[in-house]
Amino acid sequence: MRGVVFYDPEQEKQNSNRTITIFDTTLRDGEQTPGVTIPFDKKIEIASQLDKLGVDAIEAGFPISSPGDKESVKRIAELGLHADVCGLARSVIKDIDACIDCDVDMVHVFIPTSDVQREYTIKKTREEALNTAVEMVEYIKSHGFKCMFSPMDATRTDFDYLVEIIKAVKAAGCDIVNVPDTVGVMVPSSTYELICNLKKNADIKYDIHCHNDFGLANANSITAVEAGADQVQVTVNGIGERAGNASLAEVVMALTSIYGFKTNINTEYLTETSKMVEKYSGIKMPPMMPVCGDNAFSHESGIHSQGVLAKSDTFEPGVMTPEMVGQKRRIVLGKHAGRHAVLQNLEAVGIRPTEDQLNEILTKIKEIGDRGKTVTDADLFVVASVVLGKKGIDEAIKLKEVSVMTGNIVTPTAVIRAEANGKEIIAAQTGVGPVDAALRAAEEIVGDTKYKIEEFSIEAISGGSDSLARVTIVLANERGKSVTAKSANADIVMASVEALINAMNALSGMD
Repeated sequence: MRGVVFYDPEQEKQNSNRTITIFDTTLRDGEQTPGVTIPFDKKIEIASQLDKLGVDAIEAGFPISSPGDKESVKRIAELGLHADVCGLARSVIKDIDACIDCDVDMVHVFIPTSDVQREYTIKKTREEALNTAVEMVEYIKSHGFKCMFSPMDATRTDFDYLVEIIKAVKAAGCDIVNVPDTVGVMVPSSTYELICNLKKNADIKYDIHCHNDFGLANANSITAVEAGADQVQVTVNGIGERAGNASLAEVVMALTSIYGFKTNINTEYLTETSKMVEKYSGIKMPPMMPVCGDNAFSHESGIHSQGVLAKSDTFEPGVMTPEMVGQKRRIVLGKHAGRHAVLQNLEAVGIRPTEDQLNEILTKIKEIGDRGKTVTDADLFVVASVVLGKKGIDEAIKLKEVSVMTGNIVTPTAVIRAEANGKEIIAAQTGVGPVDAALRAAEEIVGDTKYKIEEFSIEAISGGSDSLARVTIVLANERGKSVTAKSANADIVMASVEALINAMNALSGMD
């Protein structure tokens, strides 16, 4: 069996001598994702974040495609990033000139080379496509720019012709050849063989770009590096046309944590970057997404939570910790929750039940889970307060009244009246919308106490305009402790405020 396992010190030592270049195509491939348009100012933010993350090159866009795309590529090139900024071009002079006008560091030029794409898209013979590719590479190099060349649909291109065109562009001065699996038809074994054979027949730096049509983009990208590829193209969250592309976070962490290769990625910013792209692209990532997903380091099952509380390696990879990728470990409550998890959450707010009380709390938590309800921290504290015979976790904030004014010519404004630590307080705030205004007013109620909303989501529980809105909030205090709280209400503003107040009350016991 070919491959490397993370506990093989000799192979890891050998791999550590290679630094793999990470080429990010989020901005280009994100624009090709159906239904996604990233606004100009958000592209600038994403580019700056990618530079902070430590990617080696950023393909900022396809300048000839629109005036807006050209302007964003030009603006990103002017940011003075550490990463090389690259512009994409067809094998057409005007496309290359558009990239040159943007003053990018690199021009990525491509031409279809598989028979099916060459004959049906550009209608050129093999010889004509080869000559065009050489002319375009020479044109780029004559203007003093780095050049990447892509034989598009390389993995469905006749191998001998593929080698011929790669040798030709190398002779023309090409710096690096990208091998695109344009329609995602490769498997790891064939990817390994292709890259090995290309390196034997045409010695040049190779880059790999994999699509995910069969869910193999990550595996093929990693295997290409194993076979000798010098650079790998990825996107944040794997976004891209059709089924997407290889995922930056997953490929990087596999290469570094399992294989022992080096990259220049500051992995502690992976989750932060993922959340930014999720927000600006509007594509919600599933909670079970590896590395950056909400569930990546979450544990509910009793034996799992007990294990990770004792030693995290029991039910986590060990070579990849939540801290390495900017995540937090979460012990989730539910019908599979164990005693250790429940006790730890209670002790965090100073509640120390007896064995009998703990058993009763655990039974009630499982009953809630069996009814199909997600058990939040706030739910746990309410159950505990009932079992312990208290009025409960001190309800530091008691909501009395919420009033909201909004409209098309009115600045959204919210007024909240609440009792905080026995004293009535009225707070008023404006916001970009009624929910934002109401949440800002609720935050003002607690004064100097610093809370941060880490996650906020709204979903409709039933259909129709009178549907119940369920709001989930993850709230953290200054010391990094966080709780999850929910509320459901036909009024979306009320649901939002109630969820925030529930979370604040839950966190007050930790302050």
